[in-house]
Amino acid sequence: MDTIIRAIIGYFVLLLVVRVLRRRAGSQMTMFEFVLIFLIGGVIILSTVDRDRSVTNCTCAVITVGMLHRLLSWAKSKNPHIGAFLDGVPLVVIKNGEWQSEVIEKMYIRKEDLRAAARSQGVPSLEKVKYAILERNGGISIIPKDS
Repeated sequence: MDTIIRAIIGYFVLLLVVRVLRRRAGSQMTMFEFVLIFLIGGVIILSTVDRDRSVTNCTCAVITVGMLHRLLSWAKSKNPHIGAFLDGVPLVVIKNGEWQSEVIEKMYIRKEDLRAAARSQGVPSLEKVKYAILERNGGISIIPKDS
């Protein structure tokens, strides 16, 4: 039972850390962020299984985390407020061609990320962008100005 409680606490700690790190523009984690998440996950799994590293105990921890994840996914599908809390909401970065400074500063978005997203979606420059939206998954959607 101790392992189950530790697995639940570890899941929520990792979820909190990921939310605090915020979305990464372009839906790409840097190598630093990638290593950080794996390191935190490793520390959490060590504290979850404690000294009992038996197959049964580790399986119990994995099943607990999987079921908790499944439960939260189900809850998100039933209640949009839970989804907004866990995953965030889309944020408008460029609105009618104007930068939204507060969003850019809060989310640590670089112009290079926006330029790359615009180019990948067939818009040659940011001057031709009407809207840029930072999606919940970290991707950037570009809506070009009318020609």
